[in-house]
Amino acid sequence: MNNLRNSVRLYGNLGMDPETKEFATDRKMAKFSLATSESYKDKDGNKATETQWHNLICWGNQAEIASKYLKKGSELAIEGKLVTRQWEDKEGNKRYTTEIVVNELLLTGGKKD
Repeated sequence: MNNLRNSVRLYGNLGMDPETKEFATDRKMAKFSLATSESYKDKDGNKATETQWHNLICWGNQAEIASKYLKKGSELAIEGKLVTRQWEDKEGNKRYTTEIVVNELLLTGGKKD
């Protein structure tokens, strides 16, 4: 049950090509955004769609797969955990961001050109 404490599962489409970085320790990282959409009927009975954007981070082999096979618009299912980082901007203000560190990814929409 420990893996249920901080677990995220999402299915959506990439909003951008992955940005990859390689570190001196031969470690690779990929960052990208994932859009998840939910459709519903509004109070007037019209179809409405709400989209949420999620920032994702992959490390190691997952980053390698992301950089090779993922492109903007790709359909993807992921499992990961939420991580919040803090830093100071140039003016000395504390800033926070929440990201999903991907443990598993599954390409669901076929190969993109």
